[in-house]
Amino acid sequence: MARILIVDDESKISMMMRLALQFVGHEVETAADGEEGLAKFGTGEGLDLVILDQRMPGMDGLKVMAEMRQRDPHSRIIMATAFGTIDLAVDAMKTGAADFLRKPFTAEVLRGAVNAALAPKPPKGPTGVVFASTTINGCRIEFEAYSGQHQADGFRQVFQVATPGGERCECAVTLQSYVMELVKAHADRDELPGG
Repeated sequence: MARILIVDDESKISMMMRLALQFVGHEVETAADGEEGLAKFGTGEGLDLVILDQRMPGMDGLKVMAEMRQRDPHSRIIMATAFGTIDLAVDAMKTGAADFLRKPFTAEVLRGAVNAALAPKPPKGPTGVVFASTTINGCRIEFEAYSGQHQADGFRQVFQVATPGGERCECAVTLQSYVMELVKAHADRDELPGG
């Protein structure tokens, strides 16, 4: 099983996460704020995963994660917050978060997110193309990069969603043309990320 560090200033939430993960055999250590978390993280050696709260006194979670990723670029970190926004989720993923959990969450969702974060990265697809993926609340969302299709009414992207229980399903999203323009303006890009 994995060695996990939980960094969260809310002792009851930290205890719930610790107990839920110890129940399935993980070795769990806790820290009450970013500075203590960084001290226990050290170089990251010996840790398999960090679960990191965003809002804490002193250093916030994004700053702590950036420091952890600088010390160990391969560290696996799950960001957890009760104040989740799309911008925060994007910033967390850009900084290197393996998953983004929105509080409150169940023990099952937590364990699913941990399992997904600890799982090996998805292999290359049958065509040899590397699939892009992200994990949110333990569900892995995968798609073939640059596989979206421009259509008369907008842009269509097909995704594969793998649940923590291993179930897979296909999902398609069509962005209307005006939404595409809003996304490009928000991202300050001429093209949508990923094609």
